[in-house]
Amino acid sequence: MLIDNRNRKLTINAGGKLIDLSRPQVMGILNVTPDSFYDNSRCPDAIAVAQRVEELVADGADMIDIGGYSSRPGCDDVCIDEEKRRLAIGLDAIHRISPNMIVSVDTFRAEVAQWSVEEYGAHIINDISGGEMDNKMYDTIARLQVPYVMMHMRGTPNTMMQEQYLQYEDVTADVLQYFAAKIDRLSLMGINDIILDPGFGFSKTIDDNYRLMRHLDEFTRIGLPLLVGISRKSMIYKLLETTPAESLNGTTALNVLALMGGANILRVHDVKQAVEAVKIVTATIP
Repeated sequence: MLIDNRNRKLTINAGGKLIDLSRPQVMGILNVTPDSFYDNSRCPDAIAVAQRVEELVADGADMIDIGGYSSRPGCDDVCIDEEKRRLAIGLDAIHRISPNMIVSVDTFRAEVAQWSVEEYGAHIINDISGGEMDNKMYDTIARLQVPYVMMHMRGTPNTMMQEQYLQYEDVTADVLQYFAAKIDRLSLMGINDIILDPGFGFSKTIDDNYRLMRHLDEFTRIGLPLLVGISRKSMIYKLLETTPAESLNGTTALNVLALMGGANILRVHDVKQAVEAVKIVTATIP
């Protein structure tokens, strides 16, 4: 069953360009890092980054999400200057190869967010911490007036899988409550373009990840766009007893379920397959 979008705000203003998310968008992942969980997504130098950007564009990405700080459990800390240095390599490559591409910057740091927008014209800030890891983030987003992806996570990337962060009364209800409180605060600050990300794989057990997926449609009732990022994550390869490299088929299956549950943006490593999933699912809409 497909979600009725009539009561949802599904447009965002990205750098003066109005983007209609009623047609699901595919956001390609560009990791300018040496330690992301999926080996094949790592782009440690400028040549690899440029090749990756060319691949994402050729495969039909609507957006590119660039990150310079891995969020996998146990990841190494990266100083602000190093995060900026990595991001600059990717941002330069995107501007050179596809200057009209919508660019999202994956960072939890307000200083990096501001630098990305003011120096490189980034269109979207994607914050895995929902503002919890930098208390200046909300003020920065309000000042920049860029769309803000707010993800649910407890703890930090290094602590999020500790037992105290995995306890929920009801994972869906708890995440919905988390979003409701933050949306009220952001709205009062004048932040209007908010995109919700339930945070699959972040401070959640495998069972809770699948509970969230089963109830994904409940998040659409908030009335805001929904981003889903499950690409090659442990909820797939641990369930199937494989590896991230062998998880493309599982990723595509979950992406289809996410689209049917109301996802408006799929954040993926494998753009071509996600684009095809979007075409097939949208073809079923009357």
